[in-house]
Amino acid sequence: MAKVTFNEDRCKGCELCTTVCPKHIVIMAQDRINVKGFHPAQVTEQDKCIGCAFCATICPDVVIEVEK
Repeated sequence: MAKVTFNEDRCKGCELCTTVCPKHIVIMAQDRINVKGFHPAQVTEQDKCIGCAFCATICPDVVIEVEK
């Protein structure tokens, strides 16, 4: 099973990662704000992640790490 981790304080909320996830499990957290004042990205259902790393590849700020 793949594991996705986010450095939430570096996330600028661009939402690019949410557009490329084939499983549609990457969303913007609406319940919190990071140190930059943005809603950070998060994975809703970690067990559904297939480890494709599309989210990490598209992230312009290298916020996302995918472990397989």
